[in-house]
Amino acid sequence: MLNFELYNPTRLLYGKGQIAEINKYIDKKSKVLIVYGGGSILKNGVHAQVIEALVGYDVVEFSGVEPNPKYETLVKAVEVIKREKVDFILGVGGGSVIDGVKFISAAVHYEGNSIDIVQKKLNVNWKAMPYGAILTLPATGSEMNCGAVVTIEATQEKLSFSGEVLYPVFSVCDPMVIASLPQKQIANGITDAFIHVLEQYVTYPQNAPVQDRFAEGILQTLIEVAPKVLKDPTDYDAAMNYMWCCTMALNGLISKGVHEDWVTHAIGHELTALYGIDHGRTLAIIGPNLYRVMLETKKEKLSQLGRRVFNLNGSDDEVAREAIDKMVEFFHSLGVQTKLSDYTDDGNRAVEWIVNRFEERGWVAMGEKKNITPAKVREIVKMSL
Repeated sequence: MLNFELYNPTRLLYGKGQIAEINKYIDKKSKVLIVYGGGSILKNGVHAQVIEALVGYDVVEFSGVEPNPKYETLVKAVEVIKREKVDFILGVGGGSVIDGVKFISAAVHYEGNSIDIVQKKLNVNWKAMPYGAILTLPATGSEMNCGAVVTIEATQEKLSFSGEVLYPVFSVCDPMVIASLPQKQIANGITDAFIHVLEQYVTYPQNAPVQDRFAEGILQTLIEVAPKVLKDPTDYDAAMNYMWCCTMALNGLISKGVHEDWVTHAIGHELTALYGIDHGRTLAIIGPNLYRVMLETKKEKLSQLGRRVFNLNGSDDEVAREAIDKMVEFFHSLGVQTKLSDYTDDGNRAVEWIVNRFEERGWVAMGEKKNITPAKVREIVKMSL
């Protein structure tokens, strides 16, 4: 296990009715910008709860943040903040809204062209505007981490950035919101969290048994609660455990002291930028095939996954291969398809397009062992068609 530093200052408010508590953590003199997406919070009662909790505050609203938030939209929110002299941002939505708020938070005081934050994948180490988050769609873990992903529509790029100043001051996670979610969004969230864990876990043995057991526990819990929450989103216990899995999958805990992969995400982001496929579904398309292509260097952890999570028996090679099949079987049980051809008839275009993008950016040695080359990426994408 590597040396590591653990830092996560986000205050979590978990459970029913916690939106009412947010005024304890926002200065009464603050002018608050509420940022949200397409307006579902106006229908499910969340917006009303937020407004009630902010009685006495000077409040401004900004709506229209897209799934896969667009830079072109977010810069308009930055203009609102400067014009209205806002002091605090409150993101109300899923990971896309919270990621968007992270960009807004970073861009307010950035002295250069704010597109650099995304295109140059900057480490945000300057003063950022404080913000809180109210999670309405469990999936990304953005409510308890300092990373974000933003899409630049003009260049068809979906890129990540991060910085310690971008942790939320607080995040509210009320499982009651899950009752109003479409089944497709719940399935996407489960898939997203599952692959988040695998990106940190399916590498190679690194003498990190605590992190491994945490990761395996999250995976087992997702498998256990998935059919329950999909069948009945009003099942509070199932919803709460699903939401907690998503948070734990990417709050930095299971990644401490180990090398990580994240190439599934890098390729998946390109599929979203190119075709508009839901983020979680791009991960289900790419992840299993990345593991097949990289089987020899990931075999030990894949076989460990197979034995500990899927209860498989056999040789390492047999169990590793069957673990990938079980992974695909799990995604299919959620209603998530795992071939690019399930989503587009134009899949062949992605192969060289993605390889060229990676080469242009200098992404030629990726993954936990820096052995995922453009040639490997080409093979992975071809296998995913």
